[in-house]
Amino acid sequence: MVLEAEDLPLYKDIPPVPGMPHGCAWGLFDKDGVKDELGTLNLLTPKKVLRAKEEIQAGVSVSLNWPLENIRNPGHNRNPIIHKFLDLKPALVGHDDEITINTQTSSQWDGLRHWAFQETQQYYNGLTHEEISGPNPNSRNGIQEWLKRGGVTGRGILIDYVAWAEHKGIKYRADSKHKITEKDLDEIAKWQGSEFLPGDILFVRTGWIKWYNEATDEERVQGCKVNHNYIGVEGTASSIEWLWNHHFAALVGDNMAFEAWPAEMPYRIHDTALGLWGTPLGELWDLEALAAECKKQKRWTFFVTSAPLNIEGGVASPPNALAVL
Repeated sequence: MVLEAEDLPLYKDIPPVPGMPHGCAWGLFDKDGVKDELGTLNLLTPKKVLRAKEEIQAGVSVSLNWPLENIRNPGHNRNPIIHKFLDLKPALVGHDDEITINTQTSSQWDGLRHWAFQETQQYYNGLTHEEISGPNPNSRNGIQEWLKRGGVTGRGILIDYVAWAEHKGIKYRADSKHKITEKDLDEIAKWQGSEFLPGDILFVRTGWIKWYNEATDEERVQGCKVNHNYIGVEGTASSIEWLWNHHFAALVGDNMAFEAWPAEMPYRIHDTALGLWGTPLGELWDLEALAAECKKQKRWTFFVTSAPLNIEGGVASPPNALAVL
């Protein structure tokens, strides 16, 4: 039997997992005694994909991928991209290129090996740190599993906080820990005339990439490498419950961490979404053109497709994502 998003329990009814806090979804997607490696991507069933195709009405596709080279001074001791062109002369006239990237420095999916539930140091469904980087590693929970199921395809819904805040006269800085609440998300959806559906991929436009695009080089260095304060969805007991009860397949933002940062336990969304639920987080996605197209068409739902890098044991990946309206 295919488990649909509508079949999932409410947050208060998630079955207990020994040694883990309430809200741990380990085991919900296991089948025939085999540990699941996909988390809430399991909610992108054929039924949900067929529903998503109804969002294709104008035949317009929009790239959601920010240029890989945009952040020249990434924070958290991460290296910027290195792109080399290899001249094939004299054997023939042509080029190869070599790209070295840290997958956290531009548009990315955080996969289920990126962030553990810090309190127990375990990743989704009980994967240990040593299974990833110990002397005998395995590829469990790797992004290759996403490709085996056909990538990430479903219905996206954009919550445009930038447009709503402007409408409401709310002033804020994207390079600060400005918090977007679950009440804000509900109000914006109502303002847009948008409806959340189980199994959706949630997109939140915070304005961080808009800020970066308009910032000076000095402001960019300060905002990326020095500051480490970012706008995002607030992590609280009520927002965690709200996110689960909507049964999203994945969570995506145009900001550094999806959630407001720095984030603290026990309501850090990274720990909960990645570690306890197996819900992928999309970060630094370019939602500017998408927001403009949604405004033009006066609808904020769309068909979305993403084919991350097919690499065994992958921790994170550029999304290679498109929205089709």
